[in-house]
Amino acid sequence: MSDEKAAADLDSLSTVELHDRAVKYARDHHDLRFLWELLRSIPAAAASLGDEGRAEYDMLHSLSLLQEAMHSGEGDLGQALRPIYLDYLTKHADGS
Repeated sequence: MSDEKAAADLDSLSTVELHDRAVKYARDHHDLRFLWELLRSIPAAAASLGDEGRAEYDMLHSLSLLQEAMHSGEGDLGQALRPIYLDYLTKHADGS
């Protein structure tokens, strides 16, 4: 499958599906680097939505991000993190 086709196929998925695939792939492949990048991105994504209080709280309570990462494919936060899921899954084109 070409990279362009793989990227187009992934882009057609819902944000929740992208999140679930990216987190599952990272978990299955013990890719802590991706999970850490996701955790680091959540406060910025929340701030981009105008939720600075949430962003500050997340920065001060990083352990809470572990639980949040498991649900970060939902709602507006999921939409703000969508480019991260697309980029990660495109780099791992089989997506399995």
